[in-house]
Amino acid sequence: MIDALFTYEFLQNAFFSGLIIGVIAPMLGLFIVVRRLALIADALSHVSLAGIAGSLYLSQQVLFFAGLNPIYLGMAAAVGGSLLIERLRRVYRNFEELAIPIILSAGIGFGAIFISLAKGFGADLVGYLFGSVSAVSRQDLLVVSILAVGVFAFIYLFYKELFTLSFDADYSQASGIKGRWIQMFFMVLTALVIGASMRIVGILLVSSLMTLPVAAAIQVAKSFKSAMLLSILFGEVSVVTGLFTAYHLDIAPGGTIVVTAILILLLVLMGKRLTGQSTVRRKGEVL
Repeated sequence: MIDALFTYEFLQNAFFSGLIIGVIAPMLGLFIVVRRLALIADALSHVSLAGIAGSLYLSQQVLFFAGLNPIYLGMAAAVGGSLLIERLRRVYRNFEELAIPIILSAGIGFGAIFISLAKGFGADLVGYLFGSVSAVSRQDLLVVSILAVGVFAFIYLFYKELFTLSFDADYSQASGIKGRWIQMFFMVLTALVIGASMRIVGILLVSSLMTLPVAAAIQVAKSFKSAMLLSILFGEVSVVTGLFTAYHLDIAPGGTIVVTAILILLLVLMGKRLTGQSTVRRKGEVL
């Protein structure tokens, strides 16, 4: 693949997009996991599926959508889903977790409707579901790069607030942190990253890249910052190994990336077991 990487533009697009996603997805995923909201990524990915399927269907019916990259409507749907989750969490104050399955169910329902209405985009949809190396364009790489800048800037500017919100929401409210707006921006960024990652990892697997590297990292990390660095390291190893494997075996990259992340997690758990360390981590132990 090394020689081909210098020859084919689509491989360059996929490789560099994957490298960027391997950083920003686990970075956001750490805050999501610590807050015990890991299923949010699943919900938003299924809402993205509805947006993608809707865009592909509309491209058959409306000339304007025929020239529109489906990833944009997928990202817009994910953003809308993230805002609805936040709204529903306020409606169900004592049952906040209900917001996630409600939006997840809506995403699956609308996705199924658009898929059943449309004909003839089965191959395209499979690429979005499980990722495709050849489908990543220079435009997709640009979108991912812009998002990465936004994620880095947001975390750099609001790191303390995000950290406090993740571990002690009551204290953050008492200290005057505008948690509602910070959480909303965080959710929108998460939705955009999920939407932009669809080309590489796939809609059904993108949530795994946000959680599996984090699951491995928090087993061995001694602090919150070290957990973030290890999450990024494990994410990058998963992406690079997965892309190389997918290219040589001519299979969907999403599956190989996720399987690599699972193997890393298993190796970490086995390593801890062999060294006699406990594999149980409580929320307060990752600081």
